[in-house]
Amino acid sequence: MKPVIGIDVSKGESEGYILLERNKPYEKAFRFLHTHEEITRLILKLEKVEELTGAKPAVVLESTGHYHLGLVSTLQKHGYEVIVLNPLIPQRARKSKLRKVKTDSEDAKHLAELYYRDELKPGLTKRSMEQEELRFLSRQHQMINHAYVQAQLNFQSILDQVFPLYTDIFGPLFSVTALEVLRMYPTPELVLTATHEELKDMIFARCNRSDSWASTKAAAIIQAARNSLVIDSNPSQVIALRLMINLLMEYQSHLANLEKEIRTKASCIAGFDLLCSIPGIGPKLAATILAEIGDISSFDHSKKLVAFAGIDPSVFSSGKFTATRNRITKRGSTRLRRALYLAVLCGIRGAARNQRIRLFYDQKRLEGKPHRVALIACTNKLLRIIYALLKNSVRYCPS
Repeated sequence: MKPVIGIDVSKGESEGYILLERNKPYEKAFRFLHTHEEITRLILKLEKVEELTGAKPAVVLESTGHYHLGLVSTLQKHGYEVIVLNPLIPQRARKSKLRKVKTDSEDAKHLAELYYRDELKPGLTKRSMEQEELRFLSRQHQMINHAYVQAQLNFQSILDQVFPLYTDIFGPLFSVTALEVLRMYPTPELVLTATHEELKDMIFARCNRSDSWASTKAAAIIQAARNSLVIDSNPSQVIALRLMINLLMEYQSHLANLEKEIRTKASCIAGFDLLCSIPGIGPKLAATILAEIGDISSFDHSKKLVAFAGIDPSVFSSGKFTATRNRITKRGSTRLRRALYLAVLCGIRGAARNQRIRLFYDQKRLEGKPHRVALIACTNKLLRIIYALLKNSVRYCPS
């Protein structure tokens, strides 16, 4: 019987427990740090186990966000089979025990025993180096974009106190031209100190529009300053407004660089063009979906991909009762689920409408399904279409 080591991973250190075979421990549980020296000792210990049993030990651990990634990468480089479990699996098995014990050493032992109790398979979705980089870039873009939206809300709140009428002058309030002018003249008082020509020249130098357009905007800014009710601005508010403008422009620069890098990385990965052929899925959504799915060969059926995204319906039945309103499980990738949901919204509302998804949505609505239920059904269908395209390497066909 193959030996196994269960590893309970935490930040910076882990607890290990080795079984030579079922119910036959190699030694007591041991703790090791995530350093080169300590990992080297772990590898030597595993090599001794291999000499003793004649088989390379399997490694079982739980997914812990990002703490386990370095350990998994090192063990895989040394040729060990690493099984990364969804935390729900050991948690469910742990509840079957009558005695309630929760320690790091007990968790490591439990993971090792679980290897013999269930038929465990490697739980990592296979990804190439390019896909790993693409996933990292996509998640960084999402994180920074979230912070950018929060900064926009804070900026709007301050602007409503300092210069509220400025909001209606430029169409896109967060364009470079609008932010640059506001940084130079953040209050109505400062605007009224400038001449029309000064404002016009400043606007014209920062936009790709005509001289007459810049002149019109300059006149609108002066008129807004004269009509503004707020005249005596708080100096601290002006300082905060300029700081928020600098922050917004930094975010815009970072997001533009990330989007460029994401596009470059995604274009080198097979399947990117196939996803972009689906109406409603642009380069950004295609990159996110492709990065979260990883290697499509990891899923031998579309149902497994649907479950990975967490949009499979839950089932509840007990005795003579069978639930008729079943919510989706939401146990899979949140980022993949969100990207698919946005793709469906773009597909049924956008100019480049996805007729197949739109017809399916209308069908569900005619059946009496609520709007959100119909959208989730469309998300499920879209993911199955994506699975077929990636599996067969074909472009999307509307018919």
